[in-house]
Amino acid sequence: MGHNHNHSHPVLSGKRLLFSIVLNIIITVAQIFGGIISGSLALISDAVHNLSDVISLIISYIANLLTHRKKQTLEQTFGYKRAEIIAAFVNAITLIVVAILLGVEAIKRFFEINEVQSDIVIWLALLGVFANGISVLLLKKDASHNLNMQSAYLHLLTDMLTSVAVFIGGLLMKFYQFYWVDAVLTLIISIYLIYLSWEILTKSLKILMLFAPEYVVINDIEKAVLDFKEIKNIHHVHVWQLNEYSCHLEAHIEFKKDVKLSEFDIVCEKIEVILKEKFKINHCNLQPEYQRDDVKDFIIQD
Repeated sequence: MGHNHNHSHPVLSGKRLLFSIVLNIIITVAQIFGGIISGSLALISDAVHNLSDVISLIISYIANLLTHRKKQTLEQTFGYKRAEIIAAFVNAITLIVVAILLGVEAIKRFFEINEVQSDIVIWLALLGVFANGISVLLLKKDASHNLNMQSAYLHLLTDMLTSVAVFIGGLLMKFYQFYWVDAVLTLIISIYLIYLSWEILTKSLKILMLFAPEYVVINDIEKAVLDFKEIKNIHHVHVWQLNEYSCHLEAHIEFKKDVKLSEFDIVCEKIEVILKEKFKINHCNLQPEYQRDDVKDFIIQD
């Protein structure tokens, strides 16, 4: 049974993530107390959002450590390579739940508008913009090539934008007494959170469910393998992602002749090259067959 693998992926900076966690703890504590004192639902919403970010960033930090420090063992043959995907999934779920709760509270606030101490809102919103802006810059590079870091990055980016909106709302309340803006901002923030989280949720869920990646056209794999004159059939095919960087394929390939093991290895290596170059599949597990009495369907219904 032939196979190849190449699991290399970028090493992320845990120190930058840890610094972002500390900043978010400071923002959360300040905004919770500020929101209670000022009576601002938007500020409390921003604080709750930051609290969810603290939890999510801690999960991301632990997942990052597990992925890069824990190796495969006899009991854990894949190690912790899916820790980051699980973290991204949990992060997305957390954001959606928080967004729904905020939306419900915002709708309630429309029916009982209260005066807000806008000065506290303005200054704490500025603190949020500053601190989250630093965190966004720190994680931007890692977010471009890692789903877990992308999830953490979006948390922080959303926090920064939320703080900008709260700051503007604070100005409107201070100079025009538009206290209903507090509820409007909260509702907009909740909708925006759901929008941002949905893609990460679905993408991470597909990986956890062992779906084939979207960039792989399964029927094209069959055509590419059958182009080899030695191959009669390819069947029992499974394609899945272990994580963002590692796409796996296993399949049975039926030969037209009873080839030697050395001949199979030559064909196997050629197939691996094609699958790597055309389909970005970096781990192949191919089982050779000759006149074996089994089901020859391309996708077997297990």
